[in-house]
Amino acid sequence: MKIGVFDSGIGGKSVASAIEKAMPEHQVVFRDDSKNLPYGTKSIEAIYEGCLPVLQLLVSDGCEVIVVACNTVSTNLIERLRQEISVPLIAVEPMVKPASKQTKSKVIAVCATPRTLSSKRYETLKEQYAVGIKVIEPDCSDWTSMIENDEVDKVKLARIIDDVCNQGADVIVLGCTHYHWIEDLINDMANNRAVVLQPEQAVIKQLNKVINA
Repeated sequence: MKIGVFDSGIGGKSVASAIEKAMPEHQVVFRDDSKNLPYGTKSIEAIYEGCLPVLQLLVSDGCEVIVVACNTVSTNLIERLRQEISVPLIAVEPMVKPASKQTKSKVIAVCATPRTLSSKRYETLKEQYAVGIKVIEPDCSDWTSMIENDEVDKVKLARIIDDVCNQGADVIVLGCTHYHWIEDLINDMANNRAVVLQPEQAVIKQLNKVINA
């Protein structure tokens, strides 16, 4: 089977690689919309106009299921896109539920784009799963550009990770697939003070369900 993976930029490549590794019997087709980067600070309509043609192209490529490996798109547009795209779409969204289950300090940090953090879906995730839990949302608005341009400001990054850990966060959620590329760096900076969560394995589990349904 052909599995499509879409993201605004290189973030989704980490998801595509994880799928290829876990499911070598399937063909993975990755496409992005790098010319319209970054999505996280754009209007929802601009994001929609950017991602729709690329998703349609993945369908034309013969993909029978598509992973929308972009939290910004998934949290703001997934229902609308499901009405437009003729194959199942698997959403990737911040792991608020597992983080809330794992935290012992009752404090978690969600690193995500401004557009994800302002979405109704993200608000719903917090209301459903983070009751009685403090959710810290650091300013990560320039992380996507830093990662795309390979210009990660380690001092700035360390300051943010230190800050959330000092506020008691013992789980850090990577709510943007671009951030997967600096997962090891964030782990090092957290220095065993917090567990870092990202959704690649959850996506693979959901893909298996859809494929075998």
